Amino acid sequence: MPISAILFGGRRATTAPLVTEAFDWEHGVFLASNVASEGTAAAENTIGEVRRDPFAMLPFCGYNMGDYFAHWLKVGADSDPAKLPRIFYVNWFRKDAAGKFLWPGFGDNARVLKWIVERLENRAEARPTAIGNLPVSEAIDASGLALPDGALEALLKVDHDAWLAEADRIGQHYARYGDRLPRALRDQLSALRARVETVLAQKDAAAWQ
Repeated sequence: MPISAILFGGRRATTAPLVTEAFDWEHGVFLASNVASEGTAAAENTIGEVRRDPFAMLPFCGYNMGDYFAHWLKVGADSDPAKLPRIFYVNWFRKDAAGKFLWPGFGDNARVLKWIVERLENRAEARPTAIGNLPVSEAIDASGLALPDGALEALLKVDHDAWLAEADRIGQHYARYGDRLPRALRDQLSALRARVETVLAQKDAAAWQ
């Protein structure tokens, strides 16, 4: 059976948007290799420890995860790009400044799945960002949802300062794999950092104009 999309997800109160579409297969492997969740925090609005669970496979993989990453990259390199599944990263757990969940979750997650299906059918709009392709706000069907004002925009926001810090955390995560980490993922991390720094530099330049 053909597979059209693969979804990975973590539990993040901040940083990770509601849904991110990878630029391509290699970028999707990069996203999946950095699946992360935050532990229970002492207070609702306090960020807990970020723990990595690459591909949600850490407890189940019987060999070095660096080699596991390389296997996924080889699948992409050996395949017709047009036939590869698209890769998405979801996060149902983003919170506001008061520590309240921004997204209702549960059955309403189907609204995000609807956008993903429409992306596969070239019927939904996305905007390119430094971290991947994100839905424009109106592309997520929020009809009938009682979302607070600005919630959807917050769910789809890219905090570039937070992502610069995230790049540092990813670098620390990758360091544990040493020479077993594929060069392609190191390059993906460098590319992420460069895109984020470019956006921040443009914002600084605009602020002085």
